[in-house]
Amino acid sequence: MVQDRSAIATNPNWYAVYVKSRHEFVAFCELQRKGVEAFLPLVKRISHWKDRRKLIEYPIFPGYVFVQVPPYPGAFLDVLKTRGVVAFIALEPGKPTPAAPEEIASLRLLIESGKDIDIYPHFKEGTRIRVKNGPLKYAEGVLTKRENEYLFVVNIELLGRSVAVKVSVHDIESV
Repeated sequence: MVQDRSAIATNPNWYAVYVKSRHEFVAFCELQRKGVEAFLPLVKRISHWKDRRKLIEYPIFPGYVFVQVPPYPGAFLDVLKTRGVVAFIALEPGKPTPAAPEEIASLRLLIESGKDIDIYPHFKEGTRIRVKNGPLKYAEGVLTKRENEYLFVVNIELLGRSVAVKVSVHDIESV
């Protein structure tokens, strides 16, 4: 059974769109100007320069903006024609994947709470990782978790031994 567009238009979904590098604010403003419901989650961080410090808003998810549109091609095309927007995030090629509405609602509540927000990459235990900051920069190993701590583990297969050190998730990236 095919629904008409007026029925679909009453049930818009949230979608994530990928935007050009450092174009989150541009795309967000352009989407709002077009009348598209857009959400750009931001966090305030102190930025340090040699001579000063300043409180600056940064996107929580660099490179992404959320949009709420009805699930039909015309609405998707209107978003894609927006300056700075590159593509919809899709798990199945050519079919934008909606975000769970409860996740968007929870994210909004978290931001509106005014509490300090820490951003964590989604790493699973056993993921091959590389340290990107500090004295272990460029070291590669495996991520493991013990109690509430992340550990960077280097395996020496030849000896059948491993060594581990605590790491911050902000200092690692997947390989």
